[in-house]
Amino acid sequence: MASPKVWFITGASRGFGREWTIAALERGDRVAATARDTSSLDDLVEKYGDALLPLQLDVTDREADLAAVRQAHDHFGRLDVVINNAGYGHFGMVEELTEAELRAQLETNLFGAVWVTQAALPYLREQGSGHIIQVSSIGGISAFPGIGAYHASKWALEGLSQALSQEVAGFGVHVTLVEPGGFSTDWSGPSAKHSDEIDAYEPIREGQRARRGGTQPGDPNASAAALLKVVDADEPPLRVFFGQAPLGIATKDYESRLALWNAWQPVALEAQG
Repeated sequence: MASPKVWFITGASRGFGREWTIAALERGDRVAATARDTSSLDDLVEKYGDALLPLQLDVTDREADLAAVRQAHDHFGRLDVVINNAGYGHFGMVEELTEAELRAQLETNLFGAVWVTQAALPYLREQGSGHIIQVSSIGGISAFPGIGAYHASKWALEGLSQALSQEVAGFGVHVTLVEPGGFSTDWSGPSAKHSDEIDAYEPIREGQRARRGGTQPGDPNASAAALLKVVDADEPPLRVFFGQAPLGIATKDYESRLALWNAWQPVALEAQG
C-alpha cells in the first residue's frame, strides 16, 4: 500500500480542481486546496476534516503563492503532487484584445503557474521526489479563432514546462502537461472573460459557435480516475490528453505542419546559405 500523498491544487473551488481534490481525499491523501474564496470548500472541510487545508489565494500574487506553498509544506510536512489548475478562458479576436485583457490572461494562466512551480521546487528538490502537473489544453498545441489570448498562455506554458521537465528530472521530479479537450466545466461560462466585439468578425464567431455546438463535452468527474493513473505512474508522461477529441485534432494539425515544413524545405535550405 503506497503512502498517502500530499497534494497542492490551485483553482480547487470548481471544475477539474474540485473533482481532483475530492478524488485525492477519497483515497486517503491530504490536500492543500486553494481558491479565491475558500467558502466554496466549506463542505469539503466538513466532510474530510484535517485532511484538507483550504487556502485563500490569487495565483497572480507571487508573494502570496510563495507563502501558500510554504504554509502547505509546513502544515503537512511534505509535498508530492503540485497541480497548477487555476485559469480561465478569454474570448476575443486578436484585434479586439486590450492590453489589460491580454496581460490578465497571461498573469493567471502562465505566470500564476510559474510562481507556484517556483515556490514548490525547492521542497521537491530537497526531498528528491515530486510531480508537477500543469493543466494545459488541446489549445496548448493547436489553435482556433477567437481565443488567441488563451492560446498564448497555454502555448507558453507548454514550452516552459517541457524545458522544466528536463531541468528537474535529475532531482527525481516529474512534470506532466494535462491537455483536456472540451469538458463540462464553466471555462466558457461564468469564469470566462470577453472582449468588446468588432462586428466584422461576427461570421467567424458564428462558425466557432456552430462547431462547438456539435461536440459532446467530457465529464470532469470522470477525469479524476485518469488523473490518479497519471499521478501513480512510475514514469508519468510529459503530455497526456484528456478526452476523445484532442488526439484527432493534434494528429491533423501535426500532419499538416510536417507536410508544410517538408514542402518548404528547399526554401529553408536556401536560408542557410
